[in-house]
Amino acid sequence: MSSSGVVSYKSQLPGTQGQKKESRLNRRASGGTATGLERAPQAFWCPDLVSTRDLGPAGVDAVLRLAGIMKSRPADFRNTLKGRQMVMFFEKPSLRTRLTFEAGMASLGGSAMFVDQTHERLDAREQLSDVAHNLERWVDLIVLRTFSQQTIEGMARHSCVPVINALSDREHPCQALADYLTLMERFGDVKDRCLAYVGDGNNVAHSLLLTAACLGSSIRVATPPGYAPDPHIVAAAREIAGETGAEIQLLNDLHEAVLGADAVYTDAWVSMGQEKEADERAQIFPPYQVNAELMAEAAPDAIFMHCLPAHRGVEVTDAVMDSPQSMIFEQAENRLHVQKAILYLLLGGGDRLPARSAHV
Repeated sequence: MSSSGVVSYKSQLPGTQGQKKESRLNRRASGGTATGLERAPQAFWCPDLVSTRDLGPAGVDAVLRLAGIMKSRPADFRNTLKGRQMVMFFEKPSLRTRLTFEAGMASLGGSAMFVDQTHERLDAREQLSDVAHNLERWVDLIVLRTFSQQTIEGMARHSCVPVINALSDREHPCQALADYLTLMERFGDVKDRCLAYVGDGNNVAHSLLLTAACLGSSIRVATPPGYAPDPHIVAAAREIAGETGAEIQLLNDLHEAVLGADAVYTDAWVSMGQEKEADERAQIFPPYQVNAELMAEAAPDAIFMHCLPAHRGVEVTDAVMDSPQSMIFEQAENRLHVQKAILYLLLGGGDRLPARSAHV
């Protein structure tokens, strides 16, 4: 992804690495969707998951459909990635992301290696392209959790094996996919449902915007003035929405955003890497706290969502976090199933899904 425009970063590559990666991955087809419950794409058309835009509407649909199948039939996929190896480089601490990727890969028969990169940036000791060319000779897939989106883009550009964005300063695609799987489980078709996101226009907000756009859903994002989502991400989401019929609204009034919404979502007001802004944000964001009074303005059957970790009593109250409306742990669980689907599709798990077990 270009940091200065809405065009996917891979479209900027003039035939070299993009073509090599496509050739190595058996010339993944462009288009199609997993419309049946017993089939997955023969060759997934997305060589990396650097941005939700890499998936597009068809890819988001394929991932979510397959994640639902894998969740209901985990034993049928037990050895589908046997012998495959995944390495994870994390510049930021993690609970859900690390464990769900490791557990997911293990449950598919593959193996995972973790490299704690919190002491220095991934490209601090040697050039990123050199790291990429080493890794592509050792492992089948690379997962990165980094401070900079450019690090993930660079790894994908230089490596011939798939690269997954497990969080950057600009996007958190796996999280948003898990969130929409949770919404689909609760409400079914999300085309007529509205998600209200309240708080900082951060990486999670960006991925929610793009995923909602891909699914033709409705999303309202309410932020304090000056903290709106990145305009390039918004432009990309609106471009996709023009094809899918999604509705995107950017607001400052949180009450207008939440009114009648089917889900209310918030995130930390200070993301990792923004610690120097903590005092300033602490003065600006308190009116955007999600509490019982705000939830009462949403639809009667509305749910509460948070990507975690949450700062209880700050962006959300305990009463909301622990209420029957809260779906935070369902979201966390669905990270596992969505990421298993992504691993399966990126590593070419196969055309026809494993036969249904006679014991299911």
